[in-house]
This record gives sequence, structure tokens and C-alpha cells, in this order.
Amino acid sequence: MTLWQAEEGNEYIINGIDTDDEELNSFLFSLGCYSGEAITVVSRLKNSLVVSIKDGRYNIDMQLAQAIQV
Repeated sequence: MTLWQAEEGNEYIINGIDTDDEELNSFLFSLGCYSGEAITVVSRLKNSLVVSIKDGRYNIDMQLAQAIQV
């Protein structure tokens, strides 16, 4: 399933990033978003998610959330 489908408040393990866009891949990697890393959906907004990765919180849009497989 994708991160966009994940439930708020639950911790998930990232299984992979489903994109052919190297720039997007690099951006997610710089946030600490890569296979094997834990990610938590903190809150859900209209077209974005607030997620917690390691010690940081980030607001990611629907396109990014749909590229992250958990």
C-alpha cells in the first residue's frame, strides 16, 4: 500500500519508493525516506500529509505520499 492510504498515528516501514524521477528519489532520500526506515503519519490535511521520519516532521503532498510504498 502507499503512504497516502496509511492510517494516521500508525508507524510503518518503508518498503520502497515507486518513481522513475531521480530528483524526487534524491529529495526523499535527503529527508531520510528510504527502504527499511520507519515513517509515521502524524496528521492528514486536504491534499497532503504531515509525517515523522527519524527526528523530523515534514509536510508532503499527495504525489510524494503515493510514491512511498509501506
